[in-house]
Amino acid sequence: MMDEEEKMLISVCIPCYKSAKNLPLVVADIKNEFQKRGQDYQIVLVNDGSPDDTFVVILQLCKEDSRITGIDLSRNYGQPSAKLAALQQAKGDVIVFMDDDGQHPAEGIFKLTDKLNEGYDVVYAEFKNKKHGAFKKFMSDLHNWVAELMGNKPKGIKRSSFTAWSRTVVDAMLTYKSPFISIGSFLMKVTSKYGNVEIEHHERISGSSGYTFKKLFRMWLNIFISFSMMPLRIATYLGFLFSGFSFIWMVYLLVRSVVRPIKVSGYTSTLLAILFVGGMIMVILGIMGEYLGRIYMTVSGMPQYYIREVINGRDDNC
Repeated sequence: MMDEEEKMLISVCIPCYKSAKNLPLVVADIKNEFQKRGQDYQIVLVNDGSPDDTFVVILQLCKEDSRITGIDLSRNYGQPSAKLAALQQAKGDVIVFMDDDGQHPAEGIFKLTDKLNEGYDVVYAEFKNKKHGAFKKFMSDLHNWVAELMGNKPKGIKRSSFTAWSRTVVDAMLTYKSPFISIGSFLMKVTSKYGNVEIEHHERISGSSGYTFKKLFRMWLNIFISFSMMPLRIATYLGFLFSGFSFIWMVYLLVRSVVRPIKVSGYTSTLLAILFVGGMIMVILGIMGEYLGRIYMTVSGMPQYYIREVINGRDDNC
């Protein structure tokens, strides 16, 4: 009789962008690892509007193995949207997300799922020696710090894109409809059972990271705005701070005009104060405008993604 682990179906979901050269090797490693364990699998490959032959490669892999599901998005939506699209087709009791560049070792899949079976809902790979450049490492550490500062990441947990989720978390994530996606922030509202497991980080097979500063900034903005009122609270605190400072300064000027009246031009200091306070007002209005704009786009039905084609999908007979 098969034990609990052997019965468990694992869906490995991979967002793909400019990975035509990498995918055959990445998929082969995954299949070999599952064959070693004698365990069934599903692999979900999502072409995120890649300009190269990535979907052509995905089509070929789907023809060779019916347990591989291919999804073609209508354009490049970004990794978070690609992940949500993958969940629509993922049938597993456990979902594992990994990258398409070969830096996440296939043997790490079972390290993540074994840790998940200890009672966690989300388990992240922790890479001690990342094979990234200094700038990418700095940006990754900064991203984790910002997320923890905003309360959108559990303290002491190292996040990475190589992660395993329980079915409970997956079912909750399927209800997430906002077009401004912050997966980590949503997970914080769903579960508190997080874990880390140390996994080796490999060199990239080919190509380079698709994350530009613009994309990272957009990701940080989602962390700040999504599921958090902190930016608005900061704006409120600043308003009280400047109001209090202005009142104290007004009292000081009134007292000084009575006690020791002197002629003061103060043109430069007054101009600087106006510019500074005016700048803060514009920042606060920008934050409020961002919230209002997101509300408008959400109620207008802006999609998270649009799927052009699905191969070997859940509803297919093959």
